[in-house]
Amino acid sequence: MAQYENRLQTGTAQRAGVEVDQGLRTYMLGVYNYMAGGIALTGVIAYAMVAMLSTNDPSLSALTMRNGVMLTQTGAAVFTSPLMWVLALAPLGFVFYLSFRVHKMSAASAQIAFWLFAAVMGASLSTIFLRYTGQSITQVFFVTAAAFASLSLFGYTTKKDLTGWGTFLIMGVIGIVIAAVVNMFLQSSALQFAISAIGVLVFAGLTAYDTQQIKDGYYELSGDAQALAKGAIMGALSLYLDFINMFTSLLQLFGNRE
Repeated sequence: MAQYENRLQTGTAQRAGVEVDQGLRTYMLGVYNYMAGGIALTGVIAYAMVAMLSTNDPSLSALTMRNGVMLTQTGAAVFTSPLMWVLALAPLGFVFYLSFRVHKMSAASAQIAFWLFAAVMGASLSTIFLRYTGQSITQVFFVTAAAFASLSLFGYTTKKDLTGWGTFLIMGVIGIVIAAVVNMFLQSSALQFAISAIGVLVFAGLTAYDTQQIKDGYYELSGDAQALAKGAIMGALSLYLDFINMFTSLLQLFGNRE
């Protein structure tokens, strides 16, 4: 009788383990789908915005040159005016909004905010099409995608606890932000190179770290469907930011300028 009960308990535990593993895979797939969708939307918006605000027709009047690209009047108003600062800072506002408000939002509202953020980020990143060649952007994108996939897989599968990386990596991000602000005034190419190189390393580490944190978060949120839905969106936001920042850092290091 005791042996039968032991076998019954073991079978129940195994079934529960299978259900948890299946739930985790579904959860992580949802996170990656959100992230991939966000990156795709960002790319489409960035390309479409430059296509609408630039032209190859030199016969048009009142054209403005920016990094070898001819801008229409509207394009000049966007890319060479204080409005550019609005585009640059708007994504940061969305990140803070989601971070502080997500617990009070429904999953549907959080999802809408995420898509709006990805669209605004696309408008903000549209200037890369004015600074780098299309071939260069494509090549760096695929290099970033390959590196991101490898690092995220490591974070998902490793048995090593990466929690200790968190403080160091966050300090690295703060240092990068401060250095970037300082370099806005110094305009030092050497400092910009250092910022980009360190940025690649920091966001590579964050990709693995965030993936493990998202995975661990599933076990904490398991059983609460609403919390899991919002957790997947916030996880996608974290990985999205890791990808975008690693991509822009690599582009600044290896991209060919127009």
